[in-house]
Amino acid sequence: MGPCIDIHSHIMPGVDDGSPDMKTSLEMLKIAVSEGTENIILTPHHKPMHRNLTPEKMKAHRDNLQQAANDAGIKVRLFTGNEIYYSDETMDELEQGYICPLASSEYVLIEFHPTDSFANIRNAIYKVQFVGYIPVLAHVERYADIVEHSEYVDELIKMGCYIQENASSIMGKYGFGIKHFTRKLLKEGKVHFVATDAHDSQKRAPHLAECRKLVENKYGVGYANEIFFNNPLHILKHQKL
Repeated sequence: MGPCIDIHSHIMPGVDDGSPDMKTSLEMLKIAVSEGTENIILTPHHKPMHRNLTPEKMKAHRDNLQQAANDAGIKVRLFTGNEIYYSDETMDELEQGYICPLASSEYVLIEFHPTDSFANIRNAIYKVQFVGYIPVLAHVERYADIVEHSEYVDELIKMGCYIQENASSIMGKYGFGIKHFTRKLLKEGKVHFVATDAHDSQKRAPHLAECRKLVENKYGVGYANEIFFNNPLHILKHQKL
């Protein structure tokens, strides 16, 4: 089984609802590396009405975690990013440089409220593209309107939006309906990234190996390489998919 790159994680300690401390972060990194993950983009939440880290502080936190990982002998490369909860302020914050794109690239990870309509999601994606960024829709399986109308995924892809699924959803952690939806998109080749969205070292740990093995067996080694490694590598290299 080949290596993985995780583009969506909450491993940075003490900055959101993810890892609470350095000890937990190092435990999470050990789990990730043990399963073949070599590169991780740290994507703490960026939400309205929250104390969001500036990009400068994000890099400082990343450097501290990277140094701690190096000291612990954990061979992993860490990059900065944000999981952006879309709001009326998002466009101004993107243009003013208050938000971290994924690994300093043109790609941005965008999430919405689970009950947001597809029309709202589509319009927001257009706005993100208009200011020059490439949108990656975080955990597509979280949005009820899209789950109920899977054809909406085709429209997003045609727009130039990329689709990310959580490994835990594919593995059935959130019920049969979500598992069926995520695997339907995989079967149809409509997923560009599978990530952990890890928040801790127990219930929401950074597991990718089991999911990668499933994708290899059910949908092909080539597709697994694409969504677990090659596509994420394009982000790290600031290349178009």
